[in-house]
Amino acid sequence: MASSKASVANSIRRLVNRSGFDVIRDSFRYRFVFAMNQRGVQTVLDIGANVGQFGCDLRRAKFAGSILSVEPLAEAYRQLAAQAAADPAWTTERAAVSDRAGTLTMNIAGNSVSSSVLPMLTDHIDAAPAARYVSTEEVPATTVDDLVARHRLDPASTLLKIDVQGYEKSVLDGAAQTLSQFAGVRTEMSLVPLYQGQALLPEILAYLGERGFDLWQLERGFTDPQTRRTLQLDGVFFRRTESGPGKPFGPRGSLGLV
Repeated sequence: MASSKASVANSIRRLVNRSGFDVIRDSFRYRFVFAMNQRGVQTVLDIGANVGQFGCDLRRAKFAGSILSVEPLAEAYRQLAAQAAADPAWTTERAAVSDRAGTLTMNIAGNSVSSSVLPMLTDHIDAAPAARYVSTEEVPATTVDDLVARHRLDPASTLLKIDVQGYEKSVLDGAAQTLSQFAGVRTEMSLVPLYQGQALLPEILAYLGERGFDLWQLERGFTDPQTRRTLQLDGVFFRRTESGPGKPFGPRGSLGLV
């Protein structure tokens, strides 16, 4: 009975997809990984990997390329390294990623995933009390430019993924030499201030647009459970081209809303 229900569900999902719409459960694979494959992405530079959730999502979505996951917090990194250990195409490094190399003080959130270099604002705590900071940790810091050089990444076939809880602008600033060469960028963007000093969605859009990227997709992120206001989104950007693999997705600047 269960297998019959799954078969029916899969048939409905395929039918909906062929009609040009999407089923939310399949959006990561159907939209995002498909778009990466179309753009020739062979490597993902996973900044702010936490315990490896994004890498696991990539593998479940049948992404067969290389993954370099970078995570600063000791306990999260321990779990990340264990998660990636059996995958020869998945490399890990313990570091925060910033606009310069050195050391940083990370604020550790009670839920781990909301940890950030930046102070957390009241609106975030009100929406997610479990995210409240509980301790701090000194961590090594590096830059995207340094990671590209040390790991011999080819930015033209690499997607830069950023999930750093308000610290996105500093990560991008640390890619001054390589950012415009990346095939794509996937980054978390906040609609309202959740961390002190963070860049909000309009600034990130302008920053990436000025460096040759078009916004292709938006995916729902963090929502206030009380007001149901969307607080964060994930934006997927690809390097601007006049022709080539990106053309099937429509005119420049079109949005794929999930």
